[in-house]
Amino acid sequence: MHTQSFTARTVSVAGGRFAPGHLGELTQLLPFEMIDEALTETRKVQTRLRDLPSRVVVYLLLAGCLFPELGYPQVWHRLVSGLHDLPVAAPTAGALCQARRRIGAAPPRWLFDLLRGPAAGIATTGTRWRGLLVCAIDGTTMTAPDSAANLTEYLKHPGNHGGSGYPLIRVLALVACGTRTIIDAVFGTTGAKFMVRLKNGRTMPMLRRYPDGSYLSMLGRVPVRVIDAEITIATATGRHTGLYRLATTLLDHHRYPASGLATLYHQRWEIETAFLEIKSTILGGKVLRARTPTGVVQEIYALLVTYQILRTVMADATDTRPDIDPDRAGFTIAPHAARDQIVQAAGSSPTP
Repeated sequence: MHTQSFTARTVSVAGGRFAPGHLGELTQLLPFEMIDEALTETRKVQTRLRDLPSRVVVYLLLAGCLFPELGYPQVWHRLVSGLHDLPVAAPTAGALCQARRRIGAAPPRWLFDLLRGPAAGIATTGTRWRGLLVCAIDGTTMTAPDSAANLTEYLKHPGNHGGSGYPLIRVLALVACGTRTIIDAVFGTTGAKFMVRLKNGRTMPMLRRYPDGSYLSMLGRVPVRVIDAEITIATATGRHTGLYRLATTLLDHHRYPASGLATLYHQRWEIETAFLEIKSTILGGKVLRARTPTGVVQEIYALLVTYQILRTVMADATDTRPDIDPDRAGFTIAPHAARDQIVQAAGSSPTP
């Protein structure tokens, strides 16, 4: 005789039409109250209760970032699959599209403004240098669908082999080295001190020479300190030595010595890794879904929020292990675990 045993599992979710609104365990970081506040502040709370309340639509947008290979109807099925016998709506693709349009880009942008920052682990080795928060700033491009609406706002860029086949959106991000969390992702100035690499052959006026070998110069109208350094990179395939010319707005050579800045420069690659995690690990190299400029902005902010909460969870987890830096944790595991928990609706209640 074959006997099977079963363990009952209780899932706590919001009631009624709000039940599909969750992100599994990640709901703890984005609880119902936070989403409701975002909707209230941006005036996007539904005027009447629908099968797709505004809160549920925000969670759908965020869940969609974790399932980039699926259309929104399939993402919806993932959200409701762990709700067992609860009565839930079965919206059409058209209804989901209208609901996303009704929400717009303001709620995910509000959430990003609330969540952005260096997160936990700020005292981690390599995150601060001589009292300064070490960050990397850089731009990247994201690909949008080749629709008539998107082409009114975003362009296909020229280049080798015919240029880009899709409209491209340039995103500028500021990332905290050490945790790889996003401090901001905006266009315009940030007011931060910076260090950039210049072309080795670029002529820079020498206004004053310092004892550490650096010298005062001008980059346009901005006073900078120039550091010429020989940097050796060691990898599994061997060692490579190159000449680097760096320019920084950290002008005090006593407080910020040239040797320390040259060593620090390699941390700029943290932002390249962050872009890789967003575009390749989360998106899987796929084109964004949105076919309108407003939808593109909505989707990008939802993607930034999703990445930020994944990185926050990782920073919190490694914060209990002083011997492990947050940037040494494997990012690939995080979105896979988040997807599984969404399907199971695990830990989806933000309160005990």
